[in-house]
Amino acid sequence: MSDSSQKTITKKELAHRIAEATGQPKVVVKDVLQRFLDGIIDELVAGNRLEFREFGVFEVRERAPRRAQNPRTLEKVDVPAKRVVKFKVGRLMRDRVCEEVPTASEGPANQAPKTWSEPETPKRPDPPKPPPSKPDSPF
Repeated sequence: MSDSSQKTITKKELAHRIAEATGQPKVVVKDVLQRFLDGIIDELVAGNRLEFREFGVFEVRERAPRRAQNPRTLEKVDVPAKRVVKFKVGRLMRDRVCEEVPTASEGPANQAPKTWSEPETPKRPDPPKPPPSKPDSPF
């Protein structure tokens, strides 16, 4: 989202908010926050999966090598395999962040752009049931 009302929150600002809410010194909160982030990185480097219930899951996956195309030159290039960090959103975060609640002043034309979400899989109709067989029928 590149909305002009969107604000960037830094680690410093987040530490300040947590310090105010908990009454802890900012320097202690900032240290704990940094150690937490470093811990996430260390575990991912070690190949571990981090699961924070209701929040989400961090894991490292191997991306297979592939053949790609430079959009400017249209030249084919080989892209080597690499490790990438994946984050799967947990239920609580998805429910709170991705929930769309339009206000009364917003009409369909003024609504914010939808956030990305998993596409809904269309429900298939149930297959037709065979007719009931007769008791004296060989079928």
